[in-house]
Amino acid sequence: MSNSPKKVLVRRFSGDTLPGYLSQSAFVRHGAIDLLDLSGRLISLSINDIKMVSYVRDFNLSDPVNPERLTRRTFLARPRSEGLWVRLTFRSGELLEGLAPTDLTLLDALADDDGLFLIPPDTRSNTQRIYVPRAAITDLQLLAVVTSPSRRQPLPTSPPKESLQDELFHLPIDPAVRPN
Repeated sequence: MSNSPKKVLVRRFSGDTLPGYLSQSAFVRHGAIDLLDLSGRLISLSINDIKMVSYVRDFNLSDPVNPERLTRRTFLARPRSEGLWVRLTFRSGELLEGLAPTDLTLLDALADDDGLFLIPPDTRSNTQRIYVPRAAITDLQLLAVVTSPSRRQPLPTSPPKESLQDELFHLPIDPAVRPN
């Protein structure tokens, strides 16, 4: 995973959205994140004030209401990708569903009070990943563990048997006895 800064939209509980650049890992330090804004300044934001950080394809600054273009906040059906299907409730009462990774990074991040990364319900939208700080979550529900279907193991190949058809009409011929 690249550690170069990616485009993000930081949505705060106060209602404003800040565009900028942030790395994809290890960006929470001492209860704050350092966001590189569009003018090149570092802005230190308290993790307690942040609702979510959306890693986006484009900033869409012309849309002040929903620049993340996150059209769906819940899955319409069971997700097809592998992961933990979770439902979050924010301090503001809003719901968000997503897929969390099925590795130890989920437990490590929640144990350290950092937060968790989610893949949003609509992967074709502008938002590719979402980071939700632990302080923004009031309720976390595990809806399902989504795995890929297990592949059938091929049956062990046995050596080919002699065909029974060959023996069915095969009569031993005694050279001393000749048919008339």
